[in-house]
Amino acid sequence: MGMGRAGSYYPGAESLISPVFYLLVLCTISSVTRIGESQVQTPQCRIQKCTTDFVLLTSHLNPSLDGFDTEFCKALRAYSACTQRTSKSCRGNLVFHSAMLGISDLMSQRNCSKDGPTSSTNPVNPIEPCNYHSRYHQVSRPGTGVGLLEHPRPTYLFCGLFGDPHLRTFKDHFQTCKVEGAWPLIDNNYLSVQVTNVPVVYGSSATATNKVTIIFKPYQECTDQKVYQAITDDLPAAFVDGTISGGDSETRSIWIMEKSPGRHVEIQAAYIGVTIIVRQQGRYLTLAVRMPEELAMAFDETQDLQLCINGCPTSERIDQEGHLHMPMQGLQQAGMQQQQARVQAQRGVFTLESASRKCREQLEVKDIYFHSCVFDLLTTGDANFTTAAYNALKDMEILHPKRERWHIFPNSTAGHRPFSLLSHALLVLFLLSGLL
Repeated sequence: MGMGRAGSYYPGAESLISPVFYLLVLCTISSVTRIGESQVQTPQCRIQKCTTDFVLLTSHLNPSLDGFDTEFCKALRAYSACTQRTSKSCRGNLVFHSAMLGISDLMSQRNCSKDGPTSSTNPVNPIEPCNYHSRYHQVSRPGTGVGLLEHPRPTYLFCGLFGDPHLRTFKDHFQTCKVEGAWPLIDNNYLSVQVTNVPVVYGSSATATNKVTIIFKPYQECTDQKVYQAITDDLPAAFVDGTISGGDSETRSIWIMEKSPGRHVEIQAAYIGVTIIVRQQGRYLTLAVRMPEELAMAFDETQDLQLCINGCPTSERIDQEGHLHMPMQGLQQAGMQQQQARVQAQRGVFTLESASRKCREQLEVKDIYFHSCVFDLLTTGDANFTTAAYNALKDMEILHPKRERWHIFPNSTAGHRPFSLLSHALLVLFLLSGLL
């Protein structure tokens, strides 16, 4: 609206609120009113288009700045001209006649003359160099004359890491990996994200994240380099330099929001269109990232080791072609019972049935998040991993751009067939490799 930001006061704005709000209501009403009109009249009366164009022409205007009246009057004259062009097909349309009265009232209030220049019906908002969306829209439509409501939207990618650890790549591949030590999730020209993973229980090759390091690289005049680092029991609400935002005083290009002290932070980097969520659940951290595809792919051959791009190396995979075997199930072979008892004593008392029941308390759909939850409970005996899987699912639903891809189910060719005793024995041998 032409009144500027919500909650702000501008001299003269009080005379503008009611009429402009009134016209916005007309825009909404017209979509409902047209349903009851005849089939001949509905596609021809374009009053809704006229009202929408007027709102777009005035939404960026600030009544407190010089030149407001001139630009507002131009928009009103354009609005009036639009209504005149569609007047014949709008006879008897209540919204049309109400709009005509609203235009007349506004022109009287702002002392607008009926004759004079008009605004373009394809307005272009000024570009904001430290806002990715503004830059993208400006670049995506040069010379096209495309209206603001027809902007193409940038393509976003999602990557998440949680649990023992379970990785969801930018390509929506879901993997469970060992990846002990420091590993890069993202490393491109704009952003670097590195995680450090440690073993979760003695004798298992499964690990979990206890450290996250995020580097926002310098970008033009928008921000200097910003580094964020979180470790177990230290999830700060500030960058390592002590600041909570970057950019100038009027337009922040990057900032941190503390959602829950010591448990949940969110970082917004508007200058590159990135959102990052970091949480701590129990003793370990989870991470979720949304980033524009064109920026995520801006890297060279020296930066090809990125788990979010290419997934875990084959040698670091615990799952098998998308299927996650459940550890310690059905193994009764002689010669291995001692090792099994030793590890089970550390992992708690979850069975497949009790772990599934625990995970169902928070995860209703038996997708890969549910199966990862069961795996983590069987591996660690730590019920915190249930909430970690639940939060990872919710963060994904917030950040993932494509709802139809939210739920991933176990590999259909491997996920539903029974496994032999030998399969389980081999898996446990793999998980217990540190002991043998």
